[in-house]
Formats: sequence, C-alpha cells, structure tokens
Amino acid sequence: QVRLVESGGGSVQPGGSLRLSCAASGITVSHYRYLGWFRQAPGKEREGVATIYTGDGSTYYADSVKGRFTISRDNAKNTFDLQMNSLKTEDTAMYYCAARPAWLPILTDIQALAEGPYDYWGQGTQVTVSS
Repeated sequence: QVRLVESGGGSVQPGGSLRLSCAASGITVSHYRYLGWFRQAPGKEREGVATIYTGDGSTYYADSVKGRFTISRDNAKNTFDLQMNSLKTEDTAMYYCAARPAWLPILTDIQALAEGPYDYWGQGTQVTVSS
C-alpha cells in the first residue's frame, strides 16, 4: 500500500524558512517518475509548487516560488523535501506531496505542475506565514 506522509509544517513570520518533508512507504521514490509539492489556500484551487523528474533530476517551479523554494529527494531515506525560504504571507496554505508512477508517460513542463497526472497524495501539512 502506497502511503505519503508530510511533515515540517508550522507557523513562521514573513521572511522565515521552513522545510517540508514527504516520507514514502509502499513505494521507492527513485522508481517514481515525478515527485511533487502542491498547495491549496482557503478558497483557492490546489496549485503546483515544485516538482522533480527523477529521470534526470529536472525540477519545475511555479513562478511565485522560483528562487525561494527548492525541491530535493533523498533516495536513501525514501523522502523528498521542499525547502522554503523568504516566506511570504501569500505562501500560507495546506501543502501536499504527490507522486506519479514511472510507467506513465513523461509530462510536459506545464503538466508537471498540474495535479491531475499525480496518482498518490499525502494528507497535507499546514504552513502559516504571518506576523
């Protein structure tokens, strides 16, 4: 059974940092083609934040987080993380990790940040940025 569990959320002041981690069980992250982080703010649709293509390590970021967020994976720990720096109030949201199996087709850059292609999802971890 595939299970993804997020951790690392919390409250932080603007300009601060948080590191989210997604622990996978039932799957090996290196065997999945895409690993991603998504978020959903109250009253808004879920949006892609950052994803990584495990084939060659290519990464994709939403314009709103480029230069501030970094996605990475740790095959030994079977986890993938999202380092979030210079946080803004508009980053406040529930953050979800997701995975796409390797036997599915490769995605375009735009598709890589869309939630539709991802089959496995965590339950989410809350990030609140406020002063």
